[in-house]
Amino acid sequence: MSEAVEYDVVVLGGGPAGENIVDRTRAAGLSTALVESELVGGECSYWACVPSKALLRPALARADARRVPGLAGAVQGPLDTAAVLAHRNYWTGDWKDQGQIDWIDSIGAHVYRGHGRLYGVRKVAVTSPEGEHHILSARHAVVVATGTRAVIPDLPGIAGARPWTSREATSAQEAPGRLLIVGGSVVAAEMATAWQALGSQVTVLARGSGLLPRMEPFAGELVADALREAGAVVRTGVSVEAVVRDGSTGPVSVVLEGGETLEGDELLMATGRAPRTEDIGLDTVGLPAGRWIDVDDTCRVPGHDWLYAVGDVNHRVLLTHQGKYQARIAGAVIAARAAGTPLDTAPWGAHTPTADTRALPQAVFTDPEAAAVGLTLAEAERAGHRVRAVDYDMSKVSGAGLYADGYTGRARMIVDLDREVLLGVTFVGPGAAEMIHAATIAVAGEVPIQRLWHAVPSFPTISEVWLRLLETYRG
Repeated sequence: MSEAVEYDVVVLGGGPAGENIVDRTRAAGLSTALVESELVGGECSYWACVPSKALLRPALARADARRVPGLAGAVQGPLDTAAVLAHRNYWTGDWKDQGQIDWIDSIGAHVYRGHGRLYGVRKVAVTSPEGEHHILSARHAVVVATGTRAVIPDLPGIAGARPWTSREATSAQEAPGRLLIVGGSVVAAEMATAWQALGSQVTVLARGSGLLPRMEPFAGELVADALREAGAVVRTGVSVEAVVRDGSTGPVSVVLEGGETLEGDELLMATGRAPRTEDIGLDTVGLPAGRWIDVDDTCRVPGHDWLYAVGDVNHRVLLTHQGKYQARIAGAVIAARAAGTPLDTAPWGAHTPTADTRALPQAVFTDPEAAAVGLTLAEAERAGHRVRAVDYDMSKVSGAGLYADGYTGRARMIVDLDREVLLGVTFVGPGAAEMIHAATIAVAGEVPIQRLWHAVPSFPTISEVWLRLLETYRG
């Protein structure tokens, strides 16, 4: 091992959360080192958010265009799959991270490429791909931001079947003829939408009662209906018991509970995520390896006043934008503690990621899009709130009808009847993803219903649904 190099902050993991820690601690004048074993930019930039949206945007744009009179006839042909994949490759930088490295260099942080492990209190050991060894010492904080990996269930035959995970699904260089997707999650729904539009015959097999189980039930129902209309097969309440691949390049089959067999050319297992903590030295500081890292409301690990965990790895929320949000707050916390200044840890304070539990937004880029913030009806009721769900058919909004012929969508707001503020909002329909930030502001700001009446939606936009929801609530 080389002699220890000292920094104020050492960040283990260079995805969006890790990058945001680097940005905020450098802005506060702290010296910072970033350790990354793969590509700086992480899962989101190369195998998740960015490539998936590059694949999905042409599919959604074509679907929208086909609903516009005068334009529909001009867009009836297939997508140019090669062009879509090339555009996706461009947005991932062809899986090269020099642009991210250049940015980190520009703010004065230092990148160590290689596998990093905690090496006792306030230290990280790094082994580079060339076999070089470094010890990094942190004066103030070590931040774990190693993210998650896809979980592949231990089914008979799965090892030899070489299934896709989200990485292969977003980086494939050609469309499979037949794609089997196991799972009902966001990954399953979005990749079904993308590859069906790019020419694959898609079959979705969800163990639960519907797709998108973390949203209001109608969201998954509308997305499943649209997938079926596009030609995909969507089956719910089914379990896969075994997988078989015919040789090294042959088709892959799944055996369902009851013995039914389905065959495809590729199999995507969209069956959850696990923390990437199995080999990062947690045992050297008395923490269990391979598990989620518990944190307090400043993202600090209890019992370790120098150790923080941000992003997916702390299991608060597995979403890129929330990991970045946590990192901005944790960066401010680290800077404040380093300077010896008091923390503001009240709800909605500068040093507490309150939105993780009260105003969490998410957008799903299916056709129709599904977007939600805050609590669902079921979650609000389980939490003991006295609530009312207010629903509205978005096709009845003038702006929706002008946006697309045959617009299909639904909106719901969850009203806290005791305080008359919104606890949650869900929109499902074309263009819904661009509407969710207004709902996020209403939920995070706890804007009273009485005040929302004075937030006048522009006519004729889809956002006029806000007025209709309020009218429905008043009755």
